[in-house]
Amino acid sequence: MSFISLKKIGDAQKKPAVVDVRSGDTVRVTQKIKEGEKFRSQVFEGVVIRADRKDSHTARITVRKVTSGVGVEKSFLIHNPLVEKIEIVHRAKVRRNNLSFLRERSGKSARLVNKPIDRATLNALPEIKETSKAENTEASQEAAVEAAA
Repeated sequence: MSFISLKKIGDAQKKPAVVDVRSGDTVRVTQKIKEGEKFRSQVFEGVVIRADRKDSHTARITVRKVTSGVGVEKSFLIHNPLVEKIEIVHRAKVRRNNLSFLRERSGKSARLVNKPIDRATLNALPEIKETSKAENTEASQEAAVEAAA
C-alpha cells in the first residue's frame, strides 16, 4: 500500500470547507449527539487551547471551558461528520499554539486579550471548488480499490 492511496482516502473523508480555527479563539462547536434513536444538537463553547494537524483529515482542536468552577476540556475532530458547525466568537492575541498554561490559571489571570474581528468574514466558509458528488464518490471508490489492492 502506497502513501498516495492513503492520502486519497484521507482527502475523500475531509469536509469541503471548514473555518480557520486557531489557538486562542473562543469558539462555539455544535455537535450531533445520539440518544437512543434520536439525534440532538449540543453546543460547547470555550477557548481553543490547541489546534493540531490543520491540513490533515485528522485535524483536531481542543476546547476548554470552566463550568461551575470545574475546567472541562473536549477534543473535536474538525472533519468528523458529527461536528455540524464551528463558529468563532472571539479571537485573542496569543503567541503559542498550545495554551496548556491556562489549565493552572483561574480568574483574571486566565483571561486572554481579545482582538477586534469581523465575525461574518471569519465564519464564512471558503469557496468550494465546483465538483459534483458523483466525482467525489468515484474518487473515494478508486481510493478504496487501490487500498484493497
